[in-house]
Amino acid sequence: MLLLSIFSNNVFSHSKAPPKKVIVKLTQDATKLMHEENYEKSLVKARLALKYAILIKDDVLIASCYNTIAANFDGISESEKALFYYKKALLYAQRTNSDNLKNWINNNLGNIYFFDKKEYEKGIYYYRKSLEFSTKTKDSAQIYFTKLNIAWAYFDIGNFDKGLPYLNYINAHNSKSGDESTIVALNMLNGMYYSHIGEAKKATAFFEEAIKQGISGEEKSDLSFSHEEYAKFLMKKGDYKKAYENLLLFNQITKELNDEEKLKKANIAGINLELDEYKREIDNIETKYKSEQQLLLEKQSKNKQISIIIISILLLVIILFYFFFQNTRLKQKNDLKDVESKIQLKILNASISGQEMERKKIAAFLHDNISALLSSAGLHLSVFCAKSQIVECDEIKKTKTILSDAHDKIRDLSHQLLPSLLVRFGLFYALNDLCEKNSNSNIHFQYASSTETKKRYSEEFELKMYFIVTELFNNIIKHSQASQAKLTIEEENNELHIRIKDNGKGFDTTESHIAEGFGLNRIRARLNNIDGEISIESTLNSGTNIYIKAPFLQNES
Repeated sequence: MLLLSIFSNNVFSHSKAPPKKVIVKLTQDATKLMHEENYEKSLVKARLALKYAILIKDDVLIASCYNTIAANFDGISESEKALFYYKKALLYAQRTNSDNLKNWINNNLGNIYFFDKKEYEKGIYYYRKSLEFSTKTKDSAQIYFTKLNIAWAYFDIGNFDKGLPYLNYINAHNSKSGDESTIVALNMLNGMYYSHIGEAKKATAFFEEAIKQGISGEEKSDLSFSHEEYAKFLMKKGDYKKAYENLLLFNQITKELNDEEKLKKANIAGINLELDEYKREIDNIETKYKSEQQLLLEKQSKNKQISIIIISILLLVIILFYFFFQNTRLKQKNDLKDVESKIQLKILNASISGQEMERKKIAAFLHDNISALLSSAGLHLSVFCAKSQIVECDEIKKTKTILSDAHDKIRDLSHQLLPSLLVRFGLFYALNDLCEKNSNSNIHFQYASSTETKKRYSEEFELKMYFIVTELFNNIIKHSQASQAKLTIEEENNELHIRIKDNGKGFDTTESHIAEGFGLNRIRARLNNIDGEISIESTLNSGTNIYIKAPFLQNES
């Protein structure tokens, strides 16, 4: 009893929170250290402040601590961890009346999705939420920054009509709310807009002003984007030499930024060893603290439970020991079959995952390296011809044609390995496009879905479902002799239901060698990996119905 009392008192003493003003000071210090890029000390103070904030059940302080922790991870380019803690911060902020806090966190989430993950629709969603709260608080500076980011996001996806009202607003309020950190981006956005509507003179002026301001200021990231957008504009104009010069500057500045980021990571390498530990410790902090009496009662209850468990285990061991000798051979056979089945499934899953990973790597390499080299070669040839002022001979024209064809084929191969529509716009756009691409004079693929086409799932889920449907389409084209096929997609109870029906010759589903020839075992392995199911109904000369059901995580936006 004495030992229990001492233990309980120790737990209670460690659980006692300091006054609120001390916790607030800790939070402020952590935020200041984060702004000074002293991430390790900031994380230590932030998690201590979080522990105390949870003890006093102050949702504003809890949300602020999570926001600071997320900002630290954001500062060292750990975007996934930053995203996790920003969402934690938003969860607690939504319980409060602090519109300022909700504004900051939603804006930070918008930045993560827009700049780091390139998920523009989600970025715009959180920017709009941020705009709602900054409008409530009449924070003109925050309204200005958020609208600038929204305009940028819309322009990046080519939706200039939706982005124009936001651009008009930031142009009108620049003198009041803008500053040195926004002037480069503002001029760049104006250049992008005037390039879009074909006013080359104005576009040139804005792009050159953006670059001038970027060189004289400290916004290297915005300066690199300005060079990139200016290069695109010059390419469209046909000024290949100047486009190439700006493209070189963009690559140079981007490399410098990447080197700075690597240096920053190197300087704080010690943190990386503790990041996952921080996450586990912070999650554990949220466990409710118990009183001395509760701990004592719980200890007594656990002792009784342990005694019952020990006795039960002894009885169970005796029973199992008896049955073990009775069923040894049968159990060994079943275990061997089970192990073989699991090994085969793991090998197949590893093979499939490895192939998908290699497809992504090869597609990225073709798109980012080979395609870029071919474009650069074509650009060098154009610049050489322009500098030399020579009439292009047949050999040069043929060389340009060959480079262009090679670039197009590399791009097509990259898209076959990893379709750009799937990456940029999601599963529904990609499957609709797949139906159109596979339709011809011999067979027509019809697409139908009751789900909004903008809906997104996790990257792994979308890749698996896309390649499963692609495999099934290939089977229909090669083996079914069908003239009509229909793909139907629905969502139900957090599951994706896919039905593929054709009017082909059908096949006998009881013949296993046919299933293996059609690759159905690989498809089943892909679905088993995500807890999905497939069923096939087919008879000879009566077509085939394929039903797929797979669970997915609910999309937050």
